[in-house]
Amino acid sequence: MVHAHDASAALSALLAGCSLGVAWKEIGELEPARAIIPPGTRVHIGFRDDSDQAMRVEVARAIRRSGFVPVPVIPARRLLSERMLAEYLSALREVGGSDSVLVVAGDPEPPRGPYPDAASVIGSGLLESSGVREVSVAGHPGGHPAVADGVLWPALAGKAAALGRRGSVVTQFGFDASRVLAWLADARARGISLPVWVGVSGPAGVRMLLSYASRCGVAVTAPVAREYGFSLTDLTATAGPDRVIRALAAGYDPRLHGELRLHFNAFSGFAATAEWISRFRQAVTADSSA
Repeated sequence: MVHAHDASAALSALLAGCSLGVAWKEIGELEPARAIIPPGTRVHIGFRDDSDQAMRVEVARAIRRSGFVPVPVIPARRLLSERMLAEYLSALREVGGSDSVLVVAGDPEPPRGPYPDAASVIGSGLLESSGVREVSVAGHPGGHPAVADGVLWPALAGKAAALGRRGSVVTQFGFDASRVLAWLADARARGISLPVWVGVSGPAGVRMLLSYASRCGVAVTAPVAREYGFSLTDLTATAGPDRVIRALAAGYDPRLHGELRLHFNAFSGFAATAEWISRFRQAVTADSSA
């Protein structure tokens, strides 16, 4: 456990380098966000069935034009062919959107094309040849509903070894800071030293939070919900991640947990999440100077 003044510094550091996601329908919210989100902020681009390559590339262009860093999500099992991946990476490179990517396995079972998992995309050689300089992979502090921990850990260790210094981890969002910190300590003890972007939810209604949690296989017990700041019986309320972020900062020990940042899942929208982050940063600064 770190001392109070260290926890305050850890909280500021977590917020200083945070990232967040944007949907293609929210492209118009990027430019106004320049007033409240620092330049160079990483902005993730989803890969959904209701958007096509041209839309995703246009989002990458808009992110770059707004002074942020586009991080396209590449779901291995949704890729129909090697050509599809190559063309997407080439189009991203043309708009300055291929420096950093997040490669995940994706949901479809069986895979829709030649890539059964993130490791197969990483090992294809297409990322390097397309100018990708940093590759993030997924981490699961709360476990995975379809994959045992005995499979997850070796897979993450293998990807970390393959990526070396050009890699990082983005975790699934969750509500339990103690579980995240324990997972981080376990990862470091296993020799996984990549920087980690801890996934948290942006501000959202409780009903929406529970819906995404169910969809993503994130367990939510009544005690964890109370610690986070909401009740499982009041679905009309809203909740932000301030408590879990403060708990992460209070429990953070750099010797145990390594390099950390935050990634905000913008369930209630890019603008609402960006505004919440800005207000929370201001509150943290005011607290530290009081």
